[in-house]
Amino acid sequence: MLEALEKYKKPLRVIIFGSHTPAGRNFDLILLVVILLSIALVMLESVAEVSNRYHDLIFIAEWIITGLFTIEYLLRIWITERPKTYILSFYGLIDFFAILPTYLELAFTGATAFGVLRAVRLLRVFRVLKLVQYIGEAKVLLYSIKSSLNKITVFLSYVIITATLIGTVMYMIEGPESGFTSIPRSIYWAVVTLTTVGYGDISPQTPLGQFLAMLLMVIGYGVIAVPTGLVTADLVKSGRKPFEEKDNRACNNCNNSVLLDAQFCHHCGAKLL
Repeated sequence: MLEALEKYKKPLRVIIFGSHTPAGRNFDLILLVVILLSIALVMLESVAEVSNRYHDLIFIAEWIITGLFTIEYLLRIWITERPKTYILSFYGLIDFFAILPTYLELAFTGATAFGVLRAVRLLRVFRVLKLVQYIGEAKVLLYSIKSSLNKITVFLSYVIITATLIGTVMYMIEGPESGFTSIPRSIYWAVVTLTTVGYGDISPQTPLGQFLAMLLMVIGYGVIAVPTGLVTADLVKSGRKPFEEKDNRACNNCNNSVLLDAQFCHHCGAKLL
C-alpha cells in the first residue's frame, strides 16, 4: 500500500512546495483563501451577537478548516525528504500551531475551564503568520531593514541618550512637585514625549520645563522621519535585485532554486547544505 502511494510523492511535492508551477500557484491561492477565511471566522466569533446567532455554523466551518490544515500539514511531512527538518522549521511550527488550538479545545470542557478555553482559542490567530510565506514582497522589506539596521541602531542610540539627558534635566527643573518624582520617571516622560505619544499623566509646570518639552516635541518628529527615510532609501536602492538573482544550487529537499544569500529554502524551510 505504501509503495503504491510513493508515486504520488513527487507530484504532490511539486504542487505543495513548487510555487513556480501553475499547480503550485493555484494551491497557494486556495490556501490563502482558506487562511483568510479562518482568520475572518476567528474575528467574527469574538463578536457576541454573531457568535450567539451563528455559533453552530462557525463551529462546523472551524472544524472543516482545521481538517484541511491538518491534511496539508501531514502531507508536507509525508512528501518532504527530511520530515524532522520541516517540523522544526519556522513554517513547520507555524503550520502546527495553526491547527493545535482547535484540538486542544477537546481537552478543555466544562464551565470551570471556560476561561482557559477562550485563551487557548486565541492562539488560532497565529494562522495569520502562515500568510508570511506567501508574500514575496515581505522579503524585500526585510532585506531593506536588514541593510539599514546599523544606521537605525546608531540613530536609536542617540535617541536613548537624548531621552536620558533631557529626562534628567527635567527632573532637576521640575522636581517631585510636578510629578517628576525620580529620574527613571522623568526619562519615561521624555520617551513618551519624544515619540509624540503624549499620555498626559505627567507634564511640566514651569516655563523652562515647558520650553524644554516644546523642543523635545519638535525633535520627536525627527524620530519618526529619520528611520523611515533610512529604510526607504535602502528599499529604493536594493529594489528586488537580491531576490531576483538565483544561486546555482538547488534545495536538497524540494529541488527548487534558492535565493542568492539563502541559508534556508524559502519554499520548504529546509537548511541548505
